[in-house]
Amino acid sequence: MSGTSEGPAPAADLDRAVVTDSDFSASPRTEPPTYQSAFAAAPLAMAVVDREGLVVGANETLGELLGSVPEALAGQVAAELVDLASDARTWHAYQKVLRGRQARLRCTRRLKHPDGQSVWVQVTVAPLGTGEPGVLLSLADISTQRELQARLRHLQMHDPVTRLPNRTLFFERLSAALEVESYAQGGTGRIGLCYLDLDGFKAINDTLGHRVGDRLLAAVAERLTRCADEAGLTRGSAPLVARLGGDEFALLVEDSTGTDQLADLAEAVLKAIQAPFDISGRRLSVSASIGVVERHAAGTTPTALVQAADTTLYWAKADGKARWTLFDPERNAHRMTRQALASTLRPAIERGEFTLEYQPLVGMEDGRLRGVEALVRWNHPQFGMLTPNRFIGLAEEDGSIVQLGRWVLATACRQARQWQLDHPGEPPIFVSVNVAVRQVWDSDLVEDVAEILAETGLAPGLLQLELTESAVMGSAGRPLQALQALSDMGVHIAIDDFGTGYSNLAYLSRLPVAVLKLDGSFVRGFQYEGTGAPPNPADEVVVEAMIQLAHRLGLTVTAECVETSAQASRLRRIGCDTGQGWLYSRPVAPDRISELMSGQTAGNP
Repeated sequence: MSGTSEGPAPAADLDRAVVTDSDFSASPRTEPPTYQSAFAAAPLAMAVVDREGLVVGANETLGELLGSVPEALAGQVAAELVDLASDARTWHAYQKVLRGRQARLRCTRRLKHPDGQSVWVQVTVAPLGTGEPGVLLSLADISTQRELQARLRHLQMHDPVTRLPNRTLFFERLSAALEVESYAQGGTGRIGLCYLDLDGFKAINDTLGHRVGDRLLAAVAERLTRCADEAGLTRGSAPLVARLGGDEFALLVEDSTGTDQLADLAEAVLKAIQAPFDISGRRLSVSASIGVVERHAAGTTPTALVQAADTTLYWAKADGKARWTLFDPERNAHRMTRQALASTLRPAIERGEFTLEYQPLVGMEDGRLRGVEALVRWNHPQFGMLTPNRFIGLAEEDGSIVQLGRWVLATACRQARQWQLDHPGEPPIFVSVNVAVRQVWDSDLVEDVAEILAETGLAPGLLQLELTESAVMGSAGRPLQALQALSDMGVHIAIDDFGTGYSNLAYLSRLPVAVLKLDGSFVRGFQYEGTGAPPNPADEVVVEAMIQLAHRLGLTVTAECVETSAQASRLRRIGCDTGQGWLYSRPVAPDRISELMSGQTAGNP
């Protein structure tokens, strides 16, 4: 409808002008009787407001809505009646409408009736029409809609089983707490989170049914709420308790005062959950594992905070459950490093990021170099040179140990053959390579060894394969057949770290084993000469007995971790064949082994 002053608008058009936001074209100054009749009978609360923002006239509906009479509203400031000046944005928009620079304004306001009740209204301000001074102010009571919306939102934001805030509302509150404005205006600027789940809940849910499980969750929610309320007695507000899903709950502490506060809350929660529950005539017991995070709000995000709490919850479970664990940045950094290494292991093998160092194996009688153990290193582009304990376990978990082990074996055999060619006048040294059990199960180790020996030209007798004691002692079926085939081929089989596993010496007679490598703990257990400590002959007796038995079985013995000449002297006295350790050399590059071999040739062992 275009603005015009030619005659009054029908009552229906007037009503439609307000409801549909069309331009209101009827002027109260034109045909007063018709206008006043329509204005007074309209079910919509309305008022005409002049350019100064004062009420010119109001209808009965507006008077009833505001608990007044139309006559008393005349001359009052319209913006004050309907709270249009409470925020700057609405106020500026209202001023523009009054001056004719904006078509209309629509906003929602909560007005307080004189009887104490609150009313939600939708306020619309629109020009009267072209050439007509002032605006039409209309109010629609939307309290019922708001109440329905509030109920729907409550249902959407709360868990139906426990009646606690759900995951959506939790993240909404968390996001609001981490906004810059929220912690920049006073407060501690810190935030804390207790993230927990129930130990043993799945068993109860599976055996007694979901109905009992739901009642247990509701009972847990009540105890968590009680803990939060008690914690809130000493502070301005209680922590937010939410159910994030399944048997996972969270307690969010805004403006936390430090880790002590979160620790006290976690302790209270543990104690509350551990008390038995009486559910449906049954006494049920569960415990909780809790991950606790407390940090500055600045610089963190909802996702980062919850991830840290989830990681810490996992630590609590891994450490034995029924406990709380505080987030540890160093432990988390190690976990992240482990994940980063695991994700790049296979590509690193293909990129050639691995290298081998070799540690000498020296004859105890003459001190001459007999062989070397090949030790793999990972020259990581980000973390630098990594020793095997940082990545071998990961390689065994994801199966890349097969590919890596094949590369180590081929590289070590090729190097051993090269030393042989470079020192034709010196007895060739053997190379010892560690083999993981998974290499035996997941690949054809016998075929791999045969192919590599053929390609490199290394004699089988110059290759020694080391397996852990537990792996060898438990061998049966395919692993045992593979070990036997390798032994028949002429390859020596050694048991690494002997004495730390089964220590079943009788079993050795039925295995194709040629060498025992005594674990370094036996050598370190020897009393050092010159320390003043009283001698403990039991250490030497045990080692001597193992060496003698090994010799009777036709095996040779290598002592690991030999660090002093006193240790070497005692090992030599009790018949140990070879030694390995820092006394002789740390793991070194291939060129250094060549120098050692050249030194022996020159008469300098």
